[in-house]
Amino acid sequence: MEVTLRQMGNSRGVLIPKPILAQVGLEGAADLQVRNGVIEIRPLHRHPRQGWAEDAERLAQEGEDGLVWPAFANQDDDDLVW
Repeated sequence: MEVTLRQMGNSRGVLIPKPILAQVGLEGAADLQVRNGVIEIRPLHRHPRQGWAEDAERLAQEGEDGLVWPAFANQDDDDLVW
């Protein structure tokens, strides 16, 4: 497919048709690289929990790591028959 390079500020860009975006699964952000003289645009495949450890550490440093629900005892567990 032939596309036109368009002026976008001090850069140039290409409009990618919606069907092509859907076909490769591009949404919001993408990985852009040049390999062997070819521009590659790929979907980002991040681990679902990427950054959780850093966020947990930051929350602990800010004192925001308390329980959302207070701890509660299972007072009537001794009465249960298993």
